[in-house]
Amino acid sequence: MIVVFFAVSLLASIVGSICGIGGGVIIKPVLDAMNVMSVSCISFLSGCTVLTMSVVSVYKNMRAGKKLNLRIATLLAVGAAVGGVAGKMMFVAVKTSVGNENFVGMVQAIVLIGVTGITFVYTIFKKKIHTLTLNNAAVCVIVGLVLGIMSSFLGIGGGPINLMVLGFLFSMSTKESALASLYIIVFSQVTSLVQTVVTGTIPPVQLSYLAVMVIGGLLGGTIGSRINKKIEDEKVDKLFMALMFIIICINIYNTYKFAVAL
Repeated sequence: MIVVFFAVSLLASIVGSICGIGGGVIIKPVLDAMNVMSVSCISFLSGCTVLTMSVVSVYKNMRAGKKLNLRIATLLAVGAAVGGVAGKMMFVAVKTSVGNENFVGMVQAIVLIGVTGITFVYTIFKKKIHTLTLNNAAVCVIVGLVLGIMSSFLGIGGGPINLMVLGFLFSMSTKESALASLYIIVFSQVTSLVQTVVTGTIPPVQLSYLAVMVIGGLLGGTIGSRINKKIEDEKVDKLFMALMFIIICINIYNTYKFAVAL
């Protein structure tokens, strides 16, 4: 089973680094579908893997001189950092009030279907959509806050919604959106992890699983950033849309699985 966890984290991190989706949007539903551990444990492992991959990818891309509007990205990241804390609090509150992790998993799966579905449609028609170029600091922080809440609550790191928002509200290109998304994910996941440690709400995960997934994230981020340098925006978009379709299908299955288990 450890080999499977490593393979999932590695492949998800490679693709996540290329597309800028973090990888958690792949790891979370795939492990949920496998029914190998609790929703809380999977969310925690996914978040740690995504954080590792994002740090490596951002470092590699920035070192290579990739284009990034640092002012906008940092404002979004600050908002996402606060949102990461709020999203984690929402997750714990929902889980505590409901007392049923299957219900929490079902809610996460349904929201992911909606998010990935909207993003899939947007990506298909984005060349025909008139985009904005927001620059106001307060607005950027608020947008980052919303992104941080969603990513932390869903346990996906950042996911496809980052790319859609960055492209639509800030007119970023595919690769620029990918790098900005990973930059934002670093901030939101760090605050979410720190909050988990400080509040003592770390789920009972085996260190061996955590270790192999972090290693998978490290290797995946390195490999993905190298591939990203060599491929065109159009190919990144095609890979992204293929992933979105697969993720939607997996989450439909997960919604049914969790609903039956209620």
